[in-house]
Amino acid sequence: MTAVPLRPIKKGAVTWLWLGVAAAVLGAGAVAWAGTPKTVTSPTGLRYSVLKAGTGAHPADTDFVLVKYKGSLKDGTVFDQQERAPFPVNQVVPGFSEGLKQMQKGGKYRLWIPPQLGYGDRQTGPIPANSELIFDVELLDIRSQAEVQQQMMQQQLQQQLQSGAATGQPQDPSAQPGGQPQP
Repeated sequence: MTAVPLRPIKKGAVTWLWLGVAAAVLGAGAVAWAGTPKTVTSPTGLRYSVLKAGTGAHPADTDFVLVKYKGSLKDGTVFDQQERAPFPVNQVVPGFSEGLKQMQKGGKYRLWIPPQLGYGDRQTGPIPANSELIFDVELLDIRSQAEVQQQMMQQQLQQQLQSGAATGQPQDPSAQPGGQPQP
């Protein structure tokens, strides 16, 4: 066996080595902590974290939104999820509505909805009474009530025109034989 002679180290070098290791650990912890989203608690008790900030306007009570979401309970049980769910902001549980109004298009949030802002003391489907609801929500689009109504009217008109074409009945009275409207 060959012996390798080690030189003695200067006094205090081990201390500097441990200080360097401690600084590296603290620096890594600070970087990890800074990357963790901050959780905000509103005056009503809704808690939310911004996972990804969006841009533009915030939805209002009278707006319609298109969202991707996953709803779960504290134990991880998923009770609902949708890839593209359209609905009016003011026709969901109060905590979900409040959370949506904090968001901007393209934003991703995690919402913790306390029972009093969710379903309260009543069981709803797979959701037990007095449950905190946890939602991961991505706001895909926002439309005003006027935009949605106009779009619905256009769709109804298209359906009427298509159903008239399918039955062979003209929808326009001036399209009757002879070009005269019928009484």
